[in-house]
Amino acid sequence: MAASSGEFADPTAGVLADAAAAFGLLASPARLHLVWALAQGESDVSGLAERVGGALPATSQHLAKLKLAGLVGSRREGRRQIYYVDDQDIVAVVQLMVHQLHNGDGRSAERVLRSVAT
Repeated sequence: MAASSGEFADPTAGVLADAAAAFGLLASPARLHLVWALAQGESDVSGLAERVGGALPATSQHLAKLKLAGLVGSRREGRRQIYYVDDQDIVAVVQLMVHQLHNGDGRSAERVLRSVAT
């Protein structure tokens, strides 16, 4: 069925697959926290590990996955690797979801949790 005027056309299978992969990557609380932290400013892996409460090797692995997906980038500063957000649109999605669940009346969080449980 074609979309009527004013409606969005259905995305292609490739776009849906890419979106599912991005959401899958962000399904980890640790990776969500890293994206959240990097949205506040650049940091090296040790600063991020301390902030998110993760072990240095695990934090480094999460950052590598986010970097491969193009969500974060890095640059070298001397001997340190500095990480930064490389996709502001994904940050907006993360911030919207966290804000909705954190500041909402709880019904949004319950709705999300019920849909995951079924």
